[in-house]
Amino acid sequence: MATLERKNQLVGLAGWVIVSFIAAALGAAASIQAGSFYAQLVRPDWAPPASVFGPVWTTLYALMGIAAWLVWREGGFRAAGSALVLFLVQLALNALWSWLFFGWHRGAQAFADILLLWALILATLVAFWRIRPLAGVLLLPYLLWVSFAAVLNYSVWQLNPEILGQDSSYSVFHAQPISALIRSVDEKNIAAILGIDYSTFIHIPS
Repeated sequence: MATLERKNQLVGLAGWVIVSFIAAALGAAASIQAGSFYAQLVRPDWAPPASVFGPVWTTLYALMGIAAWLVWREGGFRAAGSALVLFLVQLALNALWSWLFFGWHRGAQAFADILLLWALILATLVAFWRIRPLAGVLLLPYLLWVSFAAVLNYSVWQLNPEILGQDSSYSVFHAQPISALIRSVDEKNIAAILGIDYSTFIHIPS
C-alpha cells in the first residue's frame, strides 16, 4: 500500500510539472524567433540579454509544478479546487503573453495581460500559502520575476512604438497614467479568451 501511495504521488508530481511545461511549450511556439526579435528592439540599459530568459523560465516552471503538486497533495481538486483553478488560469495568461508580445507584436495588450497575470499570480500564491505555506514560498520567485518582466514589457513597448503597435497618444514623452493605459487596450478580447466578464473581474479606479 505504501509503495502504491508513493507511486501515485510521483505520478501526481510528474503530472503537475508536465502541465506547467505544456504552458511553457504553448508560449514557446510563439517565441521561436524571440531571440532575434528581442535583439532588434530598443531596450533600456538594465534589460537582461536574451540568454537569461530560458534558464530563468525553466526554473520557474519547475517550481510552479512542484508548488501545484504540494497543494494537490492536500486533498486534490476536492479540497483545493479554487487554488488549483487559479493556478491553471494564470498559466493560460502566461502562455498568452508570449503570443501577444512575440507572436503578434502587440505591446499594449501584452502589458495588460502581464498586469492581470501578476494579480492572478499573487492570488494563487496567497491561496497556495493558506493550504501549504511551502507552495506559496515556491511561487515567490515567479511573482518577483513577473514584476520585473512587467516593467520591462512597459519600457520596451514605449521605446518601440513602430514595432509593438503603440498608438501615438502613448509616446515615450507623453505616457498616460497606467489606469488610463489599461482601459485603452483591447481588454475585452483577453477577457473573452478566458471566458470572464472583465468589468466584474477587475476595476481600475479613475
